[in-house]
Amino acid sequence: MAKRKRLSPSVLVDDGSLLRLNGHEILRGETGSTAPPIAQVAREASASAALEEVTAELASARAEGRLIQTVPLAAIERDYLVRDRIVAEDEEMTALKASLAARGQQTPVELVDLGQGAYGLISGWRRLAALEALLDETGEDRFAHVQALLRQPETAGDAYTAMVEENEIRVGLSPFERGRIVAKAVEQGVFSDTQTALRALFASASRAKRSKIGSFIRVVGALDGVLRFPGAIGERLGLRLAKALDADPETAVRLQTALREADPQSAEAEAAVLEQVLRVPQPSTAATASELATDPEAPGVAVTRKGQRLVLSGAGVSADLETRLRHWLMEQGFMQKP
Repeated sequence: MAKRKRLSPSVLVDDGSLLRLNGHEILRGETGSTAPPIAQVAREASASAALEEVTAELASARAEGRLIQTVPLAAIERDYLVRDRIVAEDEEMTALKASLAARGQQTPVELVDLGQGAYGLISGWRRLAALEALLDETGEDRFAHVQALLRQPETAGDAYTAMVEENEIRVGLSPFERGRIVAKAVEQGVFSDTQTALRALFASASRAKRSKIGSFIRVVGALDGVLRFPGAIGERLGLRLAKALDADPETAVRLQTALREADPQSAEAEAAVLEQVLRVPQPSTAATASELATDPEAPGVAVTRKGQRLVLSGAGVSADLETRLRHWLMEQGFMQKP
């Protein structure tokens, strides 16, 4: 019959930082009690899993643009996109600055990570401009950073669409600004043509509204950079300008000349100049027989200008005249030699 092994009594030694049971170190529990090694391992594994889960969630939130981050103003490229917002009204900017100074930034801007510590601004131009103004005025560090969400637009078109949608929701763009961003997006090669840009940037707009925006594109082409208060042009005036520009290409020159000569100092004065040009009756582009007869440039030949065209008519218009005229135009550099 086998002998039973006699068990020695357990010896627990407390040396302050560790407990020793029969000469083996064990950890002290948070309350001072001992914890079996298996329980300690389980607790550590649970804590590690929780940490990994939190880390993964933070990484996912960062990648999906759900994590608000603090970004230095100096690291942001404001002209990453051609801005749809041309100017911010003084009253609006003053109110926004007062809100930021009193309550801080309540809504994050949207940025795209350009790498190497640089970020491109997608939306939030007014908030960024207000923070920069406050930093210049006060020098306070709290205005040197902006709260931002990082986006990852798949295409430049997606970035432009995000910018337009954000501005339309917060403070609606003016008709001129809508037409301008469409024109600039096509000019930058973001969209292949105007219709594609209109459908992408203003997808939620009705067909009639997109048509009106398309009309303003012609006004932008004629007066962008000339107007001082483009955002103040109402829809009715803009559509009248577009119609006049379609009827006579020379209207653009007349409008530009009148604006430069008048040098309007207010939106009302500028609109008055535009109205005055539109009220002046323009000569018809269709030449009548009497006009041709009273405008002879050579025996048997009458020349009439129709917009950007010169029309030669009369008995003197012959094949020989065409040949000599083409030769002269080539000598003057107006035509390429065959």
